[in-house]
Amino acid sequence: MWGSGYLATKVGIQYAAPFTFLSLRYAFGLLCLVPVLVILRPRWPSTPRELGHVVAAGLLMHAVQLSGSHYAQYLGLSAGIVAVVLAAQPLLTAVFARRWMHERLAPRQWTGVALGLAGVLLVVWHKIDVREMSLGALVAVVTGLLGVTAGTLYQRLFCPTVNLYSAAWVQFAACLVALAPLAFLVEGAHVQWTWALLGAIAFLVIFASIFAVNALHTLMRRGQATRVTSILYFTPIFAVVLEYLMFGVVPSALSIAGIAVTCAGVALVTARVRAG
Repeated sequence: MWGSGYLATKVGIQYAAPFTFLSLRYAFGLLCLVPVLVILRPRWPSTPRELGHVVAAGLLMHAVQLSGSHYAQYLGLSAGIVAVVLAAQPLLTAVFARRWMHERLAPRQWTGVALGLAGVLLVVWHKIDVREMSLGALVAVVTGLLGVTAGTLYQRLFCPTVNLYSAAWVQFAACLVALAPLAFLVEGAHVQWTWALLGAIAFLVIFASIFAVNALHTLMRRGQATRVTSILYFTPIFAVVLEYLMFGVVPSALSIAGIAVTCAGVALVTARVRAG
């Protein structure tokens, strides 16, 4: 779902600048979650402290991460560089989780983390173009990387029992409040309304912001942070597969080799050592 998100985002920001596009995305997300919340009647954050933690995690994971990655692409940073930078999330997660969550990785897992990142580099090598690279775009994508890494770990640490659907609604609302003023002040909130834009927003809200994020946090609650986030190495691979299925773009031999290396890396990180 994240792999397809790259393609949907590429479509969406052609018709609305990043802050505007994200504001529309979160507004639609709020509407989509209403029937789910009415049917399920989940528990809501019950104290100001819990609510604050949910909001903080959401701003980091959604507003900071997506604003950074979207603006990097909007400013001309190639999809390959964006993918490689964001693919460093499992590595950063391993470092931060060791420091603040006392998670320890075996040497085999560290090797897997490195292999996975190297594999992603090979997969997107043909899309790495430094000619349009700017300092602003690099700062944006690195900010996005730090946001999603910090937000994911923050939610695991401080929101371990919150209902994911009610938390998502609160987080979408917080992101809309934060980004809508920027959409008007920085971008003029200009939107070129097309069916392609609406389709991109609907796809990203339903499959990325709701299903994929909830699946990630469900797994994070049950397993080691680095083991879970290493699965995100597959994101560029699915993007390559979708490009082939939708547009007939045949992956290069280097990309295929990168897929194999990435799979080997993820296997090393996620495999459990049998006792005895």
